[in-house]
Amino acid sequence: MNAIAADLLKKFESKNATIAIVGLGYVGLPLSHAVLHAGYKVVGFDIDQKKIDNLRAGKPYIHHLGQEFFTYLQNNPGFLGTTDPKDLQKADAILLCVPTPLGKHKEPDLSFVLDSTRLAAKVLRKGQLVVLESTTYPGTTRDEMGPILDATGLKRNEDYFLAYSPEREDPGSAGFSAAIIPKLVGGTDQVSGQLAQALYSRVVKESHLVSSAEVAETAKLLENIFRAVNIALVNEMKTLLTDMDIDVWEVIKAASTKPFGFMPFYPGPGLGGHCIPIDPFYLTWQAKAIGRSTRFIELAGEVNTAMPHYVIERTQGALNDDERSLKGSKVLVIGVAYKKNIDDSRESPSAEIIELLRDRGVEVTYHDPHIPVYPSMRNYRIDLRSVELTPKVLSESDCVLILTDHDAVDYTQLAQHAKLVVDTRNAMERVPAGSRKARVVKS
Repeated sequence: MNAIAADLLKKFESKNATIAIVGLGYVGLPLSHAVLHAGYKVVGFDIDQKKIDNLRAGKPYIHHLGQEFFTYLQNNPGFLGTTDPKDLQKADAILLCVPTPLGKHKEPDLSFVLDSTRLAAKVLRKGQLVVLESTTYPGTTRDEMGPILDATGLKRNEDYFLAYSPEREDPGSAGFSAAIIPKLVGGTDQVSGQLAQALYSRVVKESHLVSSAEVAETAKLLENIFRAVNIALVNEMKTLLTDMDIDVWEVIKAASTKPFGFMPFYPGPGLGGHCIPIDPFYLTWQAKAIGRSTRFIELAGEVNTAMPHYVIERTQGALNDDERSLKGSKVLVIGVAYKKNIDDSRESPSAEIIELLRDRGVEVTYHDPHIPVYPSMRNYRIDLRSVELTPKVLSESDCVLILTDHDAVDYTQLAQHAKLVVDTRNAMERVPAGSRKARVVKS
């Protein structure tokens, strides 16, 4: 370890360091809070001035984090929210927390990663650590980011240091704050890894140093591919067991009584969020680049992406049983967030399902207690506002379609006043069968 690295290590160990976090969304904002709470000064950077204005006013823009979270950032003199890239020069470490979406052909879109790397390169100086937190394919940190930073004339792993530490946020899950979830850390060389480990080990409860950035990048992909494949399995089981008149939810509950060798996963209307629908394709793309195929992963993707169409099929069948056609019917969607109890609609299957319904001549409304206005998405423009869930709204709907099982929804009211409920989340099991007037069809 040279003198530059040794000096940076001392700053991390003594917490006499300033940490910049680029991207103040669902990953960067909780991380900013954790780093600040650990005792470091934090520069929070985002190109969205509205976010910075909200932070300065203590106004929540990610609502599941709560008012206390935003008040803490607003009142802490160690936190600076900014849109000025020059403020990044103050930082001893720059952590990049930006999106990694897919392109039109399901190819990796690294534009946010590369743009934020160029941003870091403009202010890069000796004695800085740069860490990527975005999920990506192995080699991104070293082979994509490295050359951009090297072009400054500074020597990687001598003048500046480069590492990877994947985000593991689980929005809305109680007990899993950024400071509690274990972190993986891998450097582009041994010293970079040690420096990143020195920082993260003082921010989170548990931090694991691996041998390289590539190992950490791949581990993150494996975590999410594991979930995607198992969700595809139960989604396929659902379509099969439905035709066999067997309740997949009861089957999963029964299998879960085994104390070893089984982990429950649950079916749904499709995949959503910033990780599970996207991350597997980062690995399948890279596999093709080296002449390999990932048949198992790709098959899981096919099963999961087909689920919105299965929901439409089940909804149409349920309406037909009531002697109504899908075209011209009124469908009330319950929940448009990608998971329960949060206000995040990224990659939510609700967008595709609503569009498919509209294409078939359905009059669609929605209710989501966490999303009052359907936000603009990359591939969809859904100009709808959440309607109040009243007995009148329920009774006038031909079908109530549950896509997200928020706890704040009154399912008893729904069971009492709706005619037909198509339930993709098994939410109506919360209401005793004797209290249901609505006909419930599981999807």
